[in-house]
Amino acid sequence: MTTTDRLNGYRGVRQRIAKAAADAGRSADAVTLVAVSKTHGEEAILPVIEAGQRVFGENKVQESQAKWPALKERFPDIELRLIGPLQSNKTADAVALFDVIESVDREKIAREIAKEMKKQGRAPRLYVQVNTGEEPQKAGILPTEAVAFVERCRSEHGLSIEGLMCIPPAEENSGPHFALLRKLAGEVNVDKLSMGMSGDFEIAVEMGATSVRVGSAIFGARNYGSDEAR
Repeated sequence: MTTTDRLNGYRGVRQRIAKAAADAGRSADAVTLVAVSKTHGEEAILPVIEAGQRVFGENKVQESQAKWPALKERFPDIELRLIGPLQSNKTADAVALFDVIESVDREKIAREIAKEMKKQGRAPRLYVQVNTGEEPQKAGILPTEAVAFVERCRSEHGLSIEGLMCIPPAEENSGPHFALLRKLAGEVNVDKLSMGMSGDFEIAVEMGATSVRVGSAIFGARNYGSDEAR
């Protein structure tokens, strides 16, 4: 994929977000585009940064460590989000590097994040990932356990949970999953909803997403695991 293709894709996504927001009576500024840059190097990412994009999502801590510190030094206003599952042995590195961790999904991770935040004096913003499709192979807290889990994150671990995130099953209509996430967000009193990817971000915008995670529509098609943002 050429730089021109990526820039055209990026601008096209921006335009589609703006239209979906307008159709829903929302401001385009109310929706953050998270450009999913996993597997792509600086040569692919840099033109998108130079075009004005400042929020990026990555799935893996180790991959992010290899490319983002230098880019963030050059562009200090970049916001980097971890949108893939977090392994407990990578928690310290994740807290050190990422500005937002969207994949808080179990007790051990909440406990480790709280410990590292205190140790490092750093406080990335946090989202709880909800497995709205209850898929056994996918990360995320079950919907029936989400409210209690968020409350424990707050009361037992002292974590400030900013929002919820979900990845609906690929073969299902995303709408009901987005509606469920929005309902749960109301129950736990958060107003940030990370939902919608390349194939369904316009639906997500219409249903109240405050951020959408778009990769292939900008950077080109890739091979995906079942538990990764598309």
